[in-house]
Amino acid sequence: MKKISIITFLISLSVSYTTIAQTSSNVSVSTDSLNLDSVLKQVMTNYPTIKEAEQAIVAAESKVGLSKSAYYPNISLSSSYSHLGPISSISFPGLGTFDMYAANNYSATVNFEETIYDFGKTTKNVSFANQNSKLTKLSENQIKQQLSLITVGNFFSLVYLQKAILIKNEELDNLNEHLHFIEKKTETGSSTEYEVLTTKVRISAIENQKTDLETSLKIGQSKLNALLGKPLTTSLAVRNNLTSYFPFDILDSLISKALNQRDEVKIVNQKEVLAQMKLDNINATNNPSLSLFANGGLKNGYFPDLNTAKANYIVGISFNFPLFDATRTKYNRIAAQADIQSVQQEKDMTQRTVTEDIVENYENVSTAQQKVKQAKLQVEQAERAYQLAEIRFQSGNITNLDLLDNTVSLSESRLTLLKTQIDYIVNQYKLKIAIGEPVY
Repeated sequence: MKKISIITFLISLSVSYTTIAQTSSNVSVSTDSLNLDSVLKQVMTNYPTIKEAEQAIVAAESKVGLSKSAYYPNISLSSSYSHLGPISSISFPGLGTFDMYAANNYSATVNFEETIYDFGKTTKNVSFANQNSKLTKLSENQIKQQLSLITVGNFFSLVYLQKAILIKNEELDNLNEHLHFIEKKTETGSSTEYEVLTTKVRISAIENQKTDLETSLKIGQSKLNALLGKPLTTSLAVRNNLTSYFPFDILDSLISKALNQRDEVKIVNQKEVLAQMKLDNINATNNPSLSLFANGGLKNGYFPDLNTAKANYIVGISFNFPLFDATRTKYNRIAAQADIQSVQQEKDMTQRTVTEDIVENYENVSTAQQKVKQAKLQVEQAERAYQLAEIRFQSGNITNLDLLDNTVSLSESRLTLLKTQIDYIVNQYKLKIAIGEPVY
């Protein structure tokens, strides 16, 4: 299974843009914020790939009905007209000349044919169609899980960008307040123009960072709109509690669950069943069959009045036993046996990949959890350092540049905490999906 780093993918695409499209008259705005559950529900309802998978299920189920149709008789109505010539005739002295058959022939017939017994061929075909329908449904579930993973990544990238913009706004407010203070000190001669310029440079840098975040937010919103089936210019807001986490079992238990629950494992198991059933169907190809046929209707041409239509019927039983099929069954059997071996190798590889996926995501969750704890401690330390720096700056013990460094450090520590929280939750969702538990 291909592993997708969703957050990295979305954000790396987003930062490649350099301008932001501001909301205008041609942009629709959504004032309500969306939670993850409602987003997943809408995506699963409206996304074209899901609808395509649903139609594939309909087609697979129709094949089940098609295979069952072999249990029922074939009934048809046929009619014909034919003109024959020359007409053979026979003459009897004193009686005249008689035609042997009619020149104009008419017939109307109802035809009935039904297989009485085919030694398991139809039963095997119906079973194969049913199992193939199950495979199609498993494929739909796999698509939903993969789409859920993409949606979760997109959703939490927006959560990060929204909160990061708020942090940058708070940082700008602090810097502008500080700039105002420095400018007053410059007017009294207790500060220099260099300090004013240094503060303005910091403000400009933060504004550029904020602009990049806003650009990424707009692009992320358009991606979410595409998932939801909304106009790409719709402005969306998302909400989520970053403190809600999932409990998980120990690693060995998670691997065991995944090998039982993952759609990829179920799909390859189903492929193995189908491959074996295909071989069974091939082995049954040359089984004999016993059929009943009957037809009845009206037609002319009966002696002595050749032009008068009369009721007629035929009833019989036919038996078919294939003797030689030009080695087609032999080579189909070889191909089917090769397919079984191939699926068994795929099964082994899938189990290894799933195990590797669980281990990787489990370790990522554990690492992210530790990073959240460390980031919280860093924020507390940065807040305390900023408070002390502000006091020391007011008393003239440190320079303006020192205070600006502490301001930036506080902002960066808050962004780091936000990112670690987002990574922690996203990795938990990825682990949950890796286990095979549906999140949609």
